[in-house]
Amino acid sequence: MTLTVRQRVQETPDTATLFFEPTADIPPYLAGQFLTLQPGQFPAVHPWLVYLEHIKKKKELPRAYSLSSAPHEPYVAMTVKQEPYFPGNQPYPPLVSPYLVHGIAPGTPLKAVCFSGPYVLPPDIEEKTERVVHIVAGSGAVPNFSILKESLHSHPKLKHTFICSNKTWADICFREALAGLEKAHPDRLTVIHALTREPDLSHFTPPSKETSGGTGPPSKASSPRVIEGRVTHALLQELVPEPTRAFFYLCGPAITSHDRRVQLESGTPAEPRFLERMLDFLEQLGVPKTQVKREAYG
Repeated sequence: MTLTVRQRVQETPDTATLFFEPTADIPPYLAGQFLTLQPGQFPAVHPWLVYLEHIKKKKELPRAYSLSSAPHEPYVAMTVKQEPYFPGNQPYPPLVSPYLVHGIAPGTPLKAVCFSGPYVLPPDIEEKTERVVHIVAGSGAVPNFSILKESLHSHPKLKHTFICSNKTWADICFREALAGLEKAHPDRLTVIHALTREPDLSHFTPPSKETSGGTGPPSKASSPRVIEGRVTHALLQELVPEPTRAFFYLCGPAITSHDRRVQLESGTPAEPRFLERMLDFLEQLGVPKTQVKREAYG
């Protein structure tokens, strides 16, 4: 299908949401699914695509980007984070994401493979559990944001805990939108931000669940719940007192194929990343694997 970019909204310095023109030709989709794009369709990146294919001696693979809109909303949108590039750790720089985040203009047509992906709530979720716990890092918030909005609209019995890990306050995607959802559904949604590199946490008062709604840090009198550091086993124990009865949706960075190649060549085990650590914590808490959904990036 072909989508036309209506608006590009900068969510954070390295993340943008693309809103598409509404059209009757857009098929239905499920919250948590993604679009698949062929990188060769963008003239702005085509010379780099040719160059990378030449030095790699293989075709560039399609790119998948999660939808941040929910099916009940009157628009379709996807959110893209510019992939970081560290020359010592990665062989090649990102190709498509910098263009989508910083360069694509309203009116640009975008050819996509229709919506797909199994990272969705089962239709009988309310019969399986009373609580869904979202544990996300960085742009891992994107599909879960879609799932959360749709569930608050369509599953009135479900309660949600949304645990979002980022480096700093400025890196949080959908920050004001999450605060608005929590304010609108105080009995059904709890949002917790885990900040690993925030230089000044004095602005935040953990017990409060209100937000200033501004672009900078909130005032101390009206801050959301923020904790310092990574999401830990102890934090999950505190926030989810009956973990074996909840369903968990995890999305964030995981060990990459490049990491695994290095592991095979060096014989050194790859360092666990966010997703592997969270899965280990849930196993320690006794959560059945049938109650855990995961989606990796990186």
